[in-house]
Amino acid sequence: MCEQTRSPVSRRTVLAGVAALGTASLAGCSALSGDGGASGGDVPAPITLTQEHSCDVCGMVIPNHPGPSTEIFYPGREPAGHANPARFDSTWEAYQFHFERRDEGWEAAVFYVTDYSAVDYRTFTEGGDTLISTHPEAEAFVSAETVTYVVASEVKGAMGRDLIGFSDRADAESFRDEHGGQLMRHGDVTPATIASLGR
Repeated sequence: MCEQTRSPVSRRTVLAGVAALGTASLAGCSALSGDGGASGGDVPAPITLTQEHSCDVCGMVIPNHPGPSTEIFYPGREPAGHANPARFDSTWEAYQFHFERRDEGWEAAVFYVTDYSAVDYRTFTEGGDTLISTHPEAEAFVSAETVTYVVASEVKGAMGRDLIGFSDRADAESFRDEHGGQLMRHGDVTPATIASLGR
């Protein structure tokens, strides 16, 4: 996959990021569902993914590739042998990793995904595929529990067909209407969903 040039962060992105962080902080004060959040306490803030961060599943440098990025914080754990968060260059790889760790008894404090409602994203064609821009800035992340995904659309990320999240359901519906796929919420994503994605 080619090196991806990051789009500039807009005022809308910053404001949405601030709002998302506020929501995440409030969510940390109460119990979140088992798959997506903590049982209480402070929720860690997302970090900006840089050239120092590679995907914990495929090993690719995250900002160099298109598509949604993901971060998962596991308290008291070292995902892939490093400090939190676990990080990924595709949403489906993050779910794959998470389902495996969940089966081993790991609990996530928070599961962050790219919020395409909060960024000025672009789609573009390369090698016959329609791709979507990446946004690894901390301000672009939001809790997976707050998004509506467009799953298995014609638009691909770093690792093929993916789950593309929007905090505004109307944005997800518009994206689905233009690019195909189906709408899904975090709690509806299953290992079978993930097995159907990728290349």
